[in-house]
Amino acid sequence: MVPEPRLVETEAAQAQLQRILQSKSFRTSEVQRNLLSYLAAHSLAGTAHHLKEYTVGVDAFGKPASYDPRQESVVRMHSGRVRQKLADYYRTEGADDPIVVDLPKGGFQLTFEPRPATAAPETVPAPEPKTASLPRNGIAILAAALILTTAATAFLGWQLWKVKHEPLSASATDPGASTPELQQLWAPIFSSNRPLIVCLATPLLVRIPGVGFFRDASLNDWNDLGKSKAAASLKQSLHAPDAAPFYGFTGMGEATGAFLLGQFLAPRKQYVLLTSSDLVSMPEISMDNVVFVGPPTANREIQSLSTDPAFVLEANGIRNVNPKPGEPGFFPDRPGYDEETYALIGAMPGIQGKGEIFYLSGNQASSVTAAVQALTEAGLARRLVTKLKAGSGSIPRYYQAVLKVRSMDTMPVDIGFVLHREITRK
Repeated sequence: MVPEPRLVETEAAQAQLQRILQSKSFRTSEVQRNLLSYLAAHSLAGTAHHLKEYTVGVDAFGKPASYDPRQESVVRMHSGRVRQKLADYYRTEGADDPIVVDLPKGGFQLTFEPRPATAAPETVPAPEPKTASLPRNGIAILAAALILTTAATAFLGWQLWKVKHEPLSASATDPGASTPELQQLWAPIFSSNRPLIVCLATPLLVRIPGVGFFRDASLNDWNDLGKSKAAASLKQSLHAPDAAPFYGFTGMGEATGAFLLGQFLAPRKQYVLLTSSDLVSMPEISMDNVVFVGPPTANREIQSLSTDPAFVLEANGIRNVNPKPGEPGFFPDRPGYDEETYALIGAMPGIQGKGEIFYLSGNQASSVTAAVQALTEAGLARRLVTKLKAGSGSIPRYYQAVLKVRSMDTMPVDIGFVLHREITRK
């Protein structure tokens, strides 16, 4: 019999769940992360005791209605792996965590139990060390980004869950509700049986204990930390030798993009997973289709797939690698209150030409938002398709397109098409 879980505040349980999902034990497997999140949502909602192996297979693994648990052991296998990973986590990274999460055998209900208190020897409190603090505006920006990331993740997940469990409206089920241009742009993904991953760019931050977080825009790989003079100088001035990588934040543009994609994809595509750029791996990219939101520099795998690009997103704009006569070689961003920036949209083949990868990118929040809008709003999609068809009369399967974005207060107010190149599959 599955024991009744001891009472733990929901907020504390959710915070503990996020610690586990971000741990080394779970970061390497999106399948187990999604299964743990699914079981946690039902456990905290009080509905996990109703779960059956068939239900978990259909809802969490995207199995068809004909799925037979007696013939396939995928749910049992991954539940066992989740149980093992939880045990590994609490033996290592989570040894001192205040809440212990477990998946008892015989069911799908997670338990959230407070760690038993242990008597500690009496000690004389040491004086609090003096540490530098981040500027208040810096803390506010990072906090806002974290809130937006959490909200975007929750919203996209809720939209997709809602479509799975509630009847669709007539407009959602009617193919005519999606314009021909949107259908053309998304046909490679919507016609595929592969699961779809929406991946949000989460740039590398340096976490300095007792101080806060530091971001060097040129630093995207933890192994390159020693090359960052700014990071070395900051660590030395703060007397903070211990630093760790942190990927818990995303930009406002990526968060807004997640909202827009959640609204767009929910009635149109099943089996959509949400992840962050630090967690998606080559094996997952090779098996799934991917929509990447944000600068590709946040993920080495996505960067490595873009061979011989016509346009490259750089720190201050977009580079036109081989400009034709009359074309500029660089499209510079001009950030500010009334800003003018550029967005880069790409559709390219996956590993060995299998699967589809879209990336919707830019350096500013407004340009990332505009890139997503261009592929999810009917009017913008119509303009984009018209330009992509120019000359050939059909949309190229793989392409790059540059958009010019004028915005105010980080919100796009005018999105224009600049130029595009067809990408030839090798």
